[in-house]
Amino acid sequence: MNKQKNNTIEKLIVFSMVLISVSYSGIGLAQGTVEKALLLEKQVELPSEHINSKVMRIKFSPGFKTPWHTHEGPGPRYVVKGQLTVVENGKTNVYKAGEVFWETGALMSVENTGVDFAELIIFELGPLKK
Repeated sequence: MNKQKNNTIEKLIVFSMVLISVSYSGIGLAQGTVEKALLLEKQVELPSEHINSKVMRIKFSPGFKTPWHTHEGPGPRYVVKGQLTVVENGKTNVYKAGEVFWETGALMSVENTGVDFAELIIFELGPLKK
């Protein structure tokens, strides 16, 4: 895949994430102001020219822990609310509201280690299913 297509996809992901952060931060476009913050930048080599992209919202009740699982593809994850502990590739990281992390698509587990509901937006870039 050429660099131009990779750059276009990366810009689309970053733009989508900025829009989500703007909508959750209470900044309204109607007031005429927008704050922009780069939350994540990552070079991505996609498995093919044609990918299946998904955006999913996941809500975790307090104390909920997923079983070990994988996703169809890698991508950025944006924590909208709460605190999540993510175990992937033998590493444990804690992410809080407003933080973004890159998930590789490897075997992983996620646990809501906060005291309230947690919410996660998943941007997934997987191979196109035929």
